[in-house]
Amino acid sequence: MSKFSDYNFKGQKALVRVDFNVPLNDKYEITDDTRITAAIPTIQKILKDGGSVILMSHLGRPKDGPTEKYSLKHLVKHLTELLKGAKVLFADDCIGEQAYKAQAALKPGEVLLLENLRFYKEEEKGDKAFAEKLSKLGDVWVNDAFGTAHRAHASTAVIAQFFPADKRFFGYLMEAEVASAEKVLHNAEKPFVAIIGGAKVSDKILIIENLLERATDIIIGGGMAYTFMKAEDGKIGKSLCEEDRLDTARELLKKAEAKGVCIHLPSDSVIADKFAADAETSTAPSNAIPDGWMGLDIGPNAIDQFVNVIHRAKTILWNGPMGVFEMEKFQHGTKAVATAVAEATQKGSFSLVGGGDSVAAVNQFGFADKVSYVSTGGGAMLEYFEGKDLPGIAAVKG
Repeated sequence: MSKFSDYNFKGQKALVRVDFNVPLNDKYEITDDTRITAAIPTIQKILKDGGSVILMSHLGRPKDGPTEKYSLKHLVKHLTELLKGAKVLFADDCIGEQAYKAQAALKPGEVLLLENLRFYKEEEKGDKAFAEKLSKLGDVWVNDAFGTAHRAHASTAVIAQFFPADKRFFGYLMEAEVASAEKVLHNAEKPFVAIIGGAKVSDKILIIENLLERATDIIIGGGMAYTFMKAEDGKIGKSLCEEDRLDTARELLKKAEAKGVCIHLPSDSVIADKFAADAETSTAPSNAIPDGWMGLDIGPNAIDQFVNVIHRAKTILWNGPMGVFEMEKFQHGTKAVATAVAEATQKGSFSLVGGGDSVAAVNQFGFADKVSYVSTGGGAMLEYFEGKDLPGIAAVKG
């Protein structure tokens, strides 16, 4: 595998897999361009070298072939603006005559955006013939789509076999994602604190199990904390609980104890009489929540407890919020954790934030530039920390 920054793309047509799966409103306007801006440095490096760029991506989950709603043509105007006037052309197919002609006519310094890969069922099936047709569009292949690295799709993994090892690259984004993830997973400075939140234990079992081999402390917040509370015979009122995961929660606590990993559950909770922004609220010990009430955020004591642990950390992984932070009454816990992670980072800790809701939280509270790295790949990041090999990474490394 060659290093992207060392390669000169002069005169080369680079086929770049990006993750432009961005949200659009009903007027087809982009409401969050994070994923597009993340890919810009990679595109600019190729153009600056004197190469041209052919971009391929998916958008949404189209069910029945081409539809207006999922067309990548809606991104052309904004992409042109972000590339400061570089010529961005659009091919209304990702394979076939029109795409090949547009590619052949492409001049150095120009960009061609292909239509949505998922208009073809073959993309998600990892179809080899479809991958080969795509490969004909580039002299070199660059994978810069960490958000889809956990998928063995035609454009993210299968296509690699049609390029020699010295013509396959990670783009800058993918390089940074992999380096940050590997630093946390394999070279974490201790104390290593993992903050795991979100609604369900079932979504996070594998990541917790893998972190038990590596972390010194695991903080558990969000709805999933109440399954652990109930597993230890706590009274949790009508808080979220996965009854079929109580044994799993007990097992994880037992394993942690055996390995000397400290699991921190929230000592108290902000409780509500209903799941609503205008709910009546109070606080209670997390293992003594009255009937008819539910925990929707960590309480003030838990905030102090968690912040102290985070401030001691040298390495921090944060995946999942502490409460229903979308509602103002239940965002204090998540905000306090975000603040503590930013403060620890400022003092020299390495902090990685990954997973959709945590990323949304650091963006919402204005902390995205105050942590070491914010991952763009929710599912991919999760699977990486579960210890799985990601097809999109393996394909480039060969």
